[in-house]
This record gives sequence, structure tokens and C-alpha cells, in this order.
Amino acid sequence: MPKGAVEILCHTISDTKICERFLWIGFNGVMSTLAYVAPNRLLLSNMAALLWRKRLTTSRFTLVGVCVVLTVGLGYVDYLTGYEQTFLLFYLVPIGLGTWFGNFQIGFTFSVMSIVAWVASDVAAGVPTVGLWNIGMALGSYAVFTSLLSKLRTLLNELDQRVRDRTAALKREMAERKRLDQEIAEVADRERRRLGQNLHDSLGQHLTGTALAAQVLRDKLADRSAAEVAHADKVVHYIEEGIDLTRNLARGFFSPELEADGLNVALQGLAENISERFRVPCTFNGDDAVHVGDATTATQLYHIAQEAVINAVKHASANRIDIELAQNGQKLTLVVSDDGRGFPEKLPEPPGLGLRLMAHGASLIGGKLAIARKRDGGTLVICKLNKPQPVH
Repeated sequence: MPKGAVEILCHTISDTKICERFLWIGFNGVMSTLAYVAPNRLLLSNMAALLWRKRLTTSRFTLVGVCVVLTVGLGYVDYLTGYEQTFLLFYLVPIGLGTWFGNFQIGFTFSVMSIVAWVASDVAAGVPTVGLWNIGMALGSYAVFTSLLSKLRTLLNELDQRVRDRTAALKREMAERKRLDQEIAEVADRERRRLGQNLHDSLGQHLTGTALAAQVLRDKLADRSAAEVAHADKVVHYIEEGIDLTRNLARGFFSPELEADGLNVALQGLAENISERFRVPCTFNGDDAVHVGDATTATQLYHIAQEAVINAVKHASANRIDIELAQNGQKLTLVVSDDGRGFPEKLPEPPGLGLRLMAHGASLIGGKLAIARKRDGGTLVICKLNKPQPVH
């Protein structure tokens, strides 16, 4: 058979268990036949089950011993049935076992032994003559069978090894990707804090100083009863609005340094900040008994809630927002709901940056993010995950 045909057969079978199943059927059939003529059938049957359970791989000596017993036993049954009935097909069982669990040399050796047992049993049974042509054809058939089975076993071993190597490489790649994702999330969080701090400390302080200078200028113009006092008031008002805007931006960029058990406090602060900043009632419902147990998980859950409430205010025109954190056994659930105009039935392609950030944050902590429309209007953002196990 050409090599390509053997490879096609190999990929068709694709699993050594299928081939071993066929060998088991033949092995069981031969052992049942031997048990029928053996004086102690139960002992032989139990021995067969034990040998196969050990998969004939404990040692080469065990494998050879089993194949010898099978070959001699088949020769004896062949003698009992007479030379009119041929047992050439049954001899493939010890040949197949020796080839599959051993190698080509063992299989071919038992091919020769099977021919010897076949000829000896027929001669003992009184066969008139044994043709050399029949012996040669039988040995040639056994040799071809042994060669193909050995090749198939080799190909399946190579295929299994490739699968194992690829699986190991994939696991390493997934672990490396998870590590890189964690590093990227940490860097992004640091940069977000840095930007918020710079807005608050640098731009905010600069605008505050400018507002004070403008106020001084306005007071001087007022002392002179100058007509430009109204314009100076507008300048001071605009600068104060810029200060408020800068502070709000800084709050949006700055997220608290969350400890493992500080998520409740942070979410409560987020709700109060949203209510004060956007004049939209935002409440947090959480049990103090809920402990996340991991600072990274707490930080990502906070960012998901922060992104969800910002989207509800800016894009959904919500009049009320509720944040809820609950624990059921080892399951943590974060829910952000609003009464806005609802989530669109068909998402844009590609999804917005906010949705991707929430989904990415959920995947980093092994959670699942779901976004759905509420029946009475509004949007539900739900993140579910298993509670992280504490590291000892």
C-alpha cells in the first residue's frame, strides 16, 4: 500500500483507541475460544481480562509470553478442529498484538511462529501434504499485515506526539498571552492614574491660579467702575467652569488603589461621584459580607462598573442608575442597570471601545460579560465570575 494511502488511513482512524478496540475484539474472541477447550475456563478468562487491563505494556517479556500462549493455544485448537478447517485468520491476533504493543520484529517473529504452528497442527491432524505455495502466501500475507500495522502504529504515535506538542505550545501561548494582558492592564491603569493626577495637580492648579488672577483683575476694574467688569466676570466664570471640567476629567481617569476587600467602598464612592458630577441619581447596593479576595479582580470589576455608568449617563440619557454587587457561594455578580433608552438591538461593527474594554476586563479575571435590554426600558450590564481563591 502506498505511503499516502497509509497516511489517509491513519488520519481517518485518528485515534489509537479505535485500533486497540479491534485488537481487543480479536483477543477476546481468541481467549473465549481457548477458554471453551481449556480445562479451567474461569481462570483463563480472568487472566485475559487482567492482561488486557494492563494493556500488555508492563514489559516485553509479558507481551511475548502472551503472544506465545495465544499462538500455541491457536495451534492446539487448530489441531483439534482438523486440517479441513483453517485457522490462518485467527493467528493475526498474536501477530497484531506483538506488532502493536511491541514492534515489527516481534510481529514478524510471531508470523513465522504462526506458520510453524499452523503447519504442525495440520500435519499432526493428518493432512496429506502441505504446499510450499500455501506456506509462502500465508507468510507473505502475514508480513504485509505486520508491515502495515507497524507503519500505522508509527504514524499514529507521531500524530499523537504532534497533538501533545501542539497542545503544550498552545497552553504556553495562552499563559504568555494572559501574562501580557495582565501587564497591559496594569500599565493602562498606571497611565490612567498618572493622567488623572497630572490633570488634577498641573492643569487644575494652573487654572486655579489663572482664576485667582482674573478675579484680582476683575476687582481692580470694579474699583475703577470700568465698563469691562461684566466681561471680566464672564472670564472668571469660564475659568471656574474649566476648573470643574478638569476635576471631573481627573476623577474619571483616576481610579482608587483597590485592596482585595475595598470594592464595596470604591463602588459606593463611584455612585456618589456620578450623582454629584452628572446630577443623575446613582445608588450602590452591596453586602459588606461580600469579599472579592483579589485586588486585580476588584480593580477590573470597578472599571467595568465605571464604564457602564458613564455609558448610561452619556449615551443612554439615564435618569437613574443602580449598581449591585452580590455573592452566591463562590459566584460573584456585578450588575449595573439604568432606565435609559436601552441598548441597541444590533451592535455596531466593530463594537465601541467602551464595550471592548469591559469585555476585555471581564476576560482578564475569568468572568463573562453580558449586556441586554430591559423589558421596561433601559440596559443591564452583568458580569459573572468565580470568586478567586486566596493564594497561600
